[in-house]
Order: sequence, then C-alpha cells, then structure tokens
Amino acid sequence: MDRRDFIKKATMAAAGAAVVSPVSAMINTVAGNHCKVLLVNGSPRTDGNTFCCLQEIEATLQKHGIETEIVQIGRKPVRMCINCGGCHQPGSKGCVFDDDLCAVITEKMATADALIVGTPVYYGQPNGGILSLMQRLFFSAGHLVQNKPAAALAVCRRGGATATLQTMNMMFEMMNMPVVTSQYWNIAYGAGKGEVKLDTEGMQTMRTLATNMAFLLQKIHADGDSVPKRDERPQFMNFIR
Repeated sequence: MDRRDFIKKATMAAAGAAVVSPVSAMINTVAGNHCKVLLVNGSPRTDGNTFCCLQEIEATLQKHGIETEIVQIGRKPVRMCINCGGCHQPGSKGCVFDDDLCAVITEKMATADALIVGTPVYYGQPNGGILSLMQRLFFSAGHLVQNKPAAALAVCRRGGATATLQTMNMMFEMMNMPVVTSQYWNIAYGAGKGEVKLDTEGMQTMRTLATNMAFLLQKIHADGDSVPKRDERPQFMNFIR
C-alpha cells in the first residue's frame, strides 16, 4: 500500500468514526452549557508574545464563563509523523509515540469542547514543533476533534503571519472543525518579550476572537443535538490513475 492509499483508508476510517460516534464523543457538555477551551502555546518561550495573546484570549473566555487551560509546547523535541500507520491498526490507542506532548494533548482533547492554537512565525511558517504536534494529533486522533470549534493565531515581528495563519487553518478545515473568526485576521505584532501588548488592535482582535468563540460554543450547546448529520461518507478522487 502506497502513502496515497494509506492516507485515503485512514481518513475514511476517521470520517466513518465521526459519522457513527455519539454526540457526546464529539462535543463534551459538562453541567449544562459549561464548556472548556484548550489553548496550546506553540512557542518554546513560556512567557513570550504568543503566551501574552493566549492570556488575553483566556481572560475574555473566562469572563463568558468558559473554562480554559493553556498548555505550553516547551523546548523538548516533538516527533513528526513517520507515516507508520500504527495509529490506525486494530486495537491501537493512538499514536505509537506516546512519550511526548502529543499524548498529553490527545488526552486533553477528549474532554475539551474547542481548540485554540497560537504560534510564532518562523520563516513565514508556524513553529515546526506545533506543526508536528497538530499533524500527529489530527491523524491519530481525528475523532476527538471532529466538529469542535477551532482557531489559530500567529505572532510575528513584521511579516509572514498571514501565511502562517492559513497553514494552521487548513488543518482545521480538513477535520470538520468550525473555524472561529475575529474582527481581523488573528495576528499580533511584537519582537521583544511582552511587546505584543503594545499592539492595541492585535489585543482587541484576540478579545473579539474569544468573544466569538464563547458565543459559538454557547449556541452549539443550547441544542442537545449539535453535530451535523452527514448522510455521505467522504469520496476521494485522484487525478492520476
């Protein structure tokens, strides 16, 4: 089986699980409309500008009664996906690499209702560690993120933020995750530690993002059956036969 066939079969399996899984497996509702948002800091700096943006979002979410948790990616290595297929073998409990941050995030996503990922801009791209983390999470545990609202944010000194944001959002769209917007692209600017707080528009953008996330979660959970009913399984078409 080549890589293309493997990806097709694995994606169909994940999508099939999403179709038949109960609502509680898709969106976790605790104590009525009480929801939790998992925020992942994709910067190796524990208290840098990316963290400042996530803190701004977190404070606003909490004002709306949303539970939050920020997880720091840290400076330890995060393995990339090696396309071994182990996560889709019968009896598998997830990614075969179970000793790094991906295992932690996978466990937390089981009880989270939404996901927000922040990353600094490296050469016009997200941090390599956060890309490895998200790719492994979505491939090995895609059923845990299906239909859960998501958002990304990018922090840069000058340029490359829009390309970074687009890269992150493409993953969400493939997983049936509603992408939460703001009043502008989810971008903030800053170079030195904490400098992003001087970007008043950027900080306001983060607060608006949080407000929109809270609004969407509350609307979703106001309806007991909050997962779209899909009558079709994914169809895959390769242009080269």
